[in-house]
Amino acid sequence: MGRPPQYHRPVMVDRVVSWLLPLDGGVILDATYGGGGHTEAILAALPASRVLAIDRDPDARPQRPHPRMAFHTADFRSLDELLEREGVDDLAGALFDLGVSSHQLDVGERGFSYRRQGPLDMRMGPDAGWTADEVVNRWNEEEIARIIREYGEERFARRIARAIVGARPIRDTTHLADVVAGAVPPGRRDRPHPARRTFQAIRIAVNDELAALTEGLELAVRLLRSEGRLIVISYHSLEDRIVKQRFAAGARDCICPPELPVCVCDRITELRILTRRPEIPSLSAIEDNPRARSARLRVAERI
Repeated sequence: MGRPPQYHRPVMVDRVVSWLLPLDGGVILDATYGGGGHTEAILAALPASRVLAIDRDPDARPQRPHPRMAFHTADFRSLDELLEREGVDDLAGALFDLGVSSHQLDVGERGFSYRRQGPLDMRMGPDAGWTADEVVNRWNEEEIARIIREYGEERFARRIARAIVGARPIRDTTHLADVVAGAVPPGRRDRPHPARRTFQAIRIAVNDELAALTEGLELAVRLLRSEGRLIVISYHSLEDRIVKQRFAAGARDCICPPELPVCVCDRITELRILTRRPEIPSLSAIEDNPRARSARLRVAERI
């Protein structure tokens, strides 16, 4: 697909392909193209299908696109516009592989990694509303504490926010990582690094990831054809909770209060959940790619 193999190592490729195999002949959305690994496997396994691939990151654009794929630099919120532009009426399947690509973590200049020196950036694409530098060096302590607590699920959010504000101006990612590490009590420091949750939280805030995911799932469900499948791979509890709740809501019919004698909501079931429990990578897959260890795969089918 024109990207070096180390650009991004896709997770649970065999399971993704297995869930999509019955859908050959339609258009498959790869909503998080990354290095193209999932798209390449889908095109190889589904010879009658086309792939519509998108990614917020301009660096992800393939150098030599496959003849059965189209790529757009875009985020989840523009799915309906992109399908209209491509002349696609509906989707046979959709894949969301969430989180950060290996490329984004490994290139220090992108500012995603607490292990590599780089600017306080963390933007997945140019459409992001602000940078990590603005969050770290301009937001007030209360707001920084809130995102670290909510998006990072960090118990020492208040201490970390106070340390960040007190250390301003924070110059780069290694400076930020050191400030966070110094704010966490020595006996309570997470492995592999005490700044992991804070970096996650700032990244989510910079890219408005949870709101984008919520809107993207809504659009994907609406754009799926009957018996089309939605596959989501998430990497932390906040993402997985959004996916689980959306699938559960789509699998319900009447939501009227039980005391009403007849249904007045007129709600009909949208989805059939195909994975009652999320699938997880095998031990061998985690040994081969440690970044896969937190992956959770869920699948639902449009009714």
